[in-house]
Amino acid sequence: MPRFSANLGFLWVELPLPEAIRAAHRAGFDAVECHWPYAFAVEGVAAALRETGLKMLGLNTRRGQVGENGLSALVGRGPEARAAIDEALDYGANIGALNVHVMAGVARGPQAEAQFLENLEYAARKAAEVGLGILIEPLNHFDAPGYFLHSTTQAAKLIATLGSGRVKLMFDCYHIQILEGDLTRKLSNLLPIIGHIQFASVPMRGTPDEGEIDYAHIFKHIDTLAYKAPLGAEYRPQGATEQSLVWLNKFTK
Repeated sequence: MPRFSANLGFLWVELPLPEAIRAAHRAGFDAVECHWPYAFAVEGVAAALRETGLKMLGLNTRRGQVGENGLSALVGRGPEARAAIDEALDYGANIGALNVHVMAGVARGPQAEAQFLENLEYAARKAAEVGLGILIEPLNHFDAPGYFLHSTTQAAKLIATLGSGRVKLMFDCYHIQILEGDLTRKLSNLLPIIGHIQFASVPMRGTPDEGEIDYAHIFKHIDTLAYKAPLGAEYRPQGATEQSLVWLNKFTK
């Protein structure tokens, strides 16, 4: 039976992050994750996690300026990118998070790849000091046009080049279905480098009981792979989050 993490970048967005954590616990989620928690004091978030017993699976580095969607592949922006990595790792370590997603940004070409690798090497080294993991995530060209990381092949090559077991793939079924499809085989083949799995319906990025992906099959397949970590519900609810949670009972019974 799958376990699920509430992505609080999309769910309960009307609540302050500590209250959203409590709401996720009441709804029956097994863990939480977020995008950019930096507006909220570490102490309040850490207290909510302790109170509920939920783990924060991950958070993102900052996106930079409007339209940049991350900093770590932007040529000449190394100091800013490393400052964002430091900030995310410090915040994550203080709330007991498991991972930091290092956002690449809008960029192309070999210089961008070299810059991304340099910043990922830095992130892996710093993450080892505080016991966190580093995630990288391909994003689709409709939601994130021009994003540097745009395929699982590219991500796998970068991870192999780095040679660090601390840097892994965030496999978002929503993005990968749009980019590549063939989710069942890709999950099987990429399992050794997957650090987190997320999901939402395609094409609307809604709940997993609608759209073109058969998540009953996908969740069952993930279970056969002996992947036991909570799966990240990163979908956009239509209306109140609580009203969107019919799927949760459907896939946990």
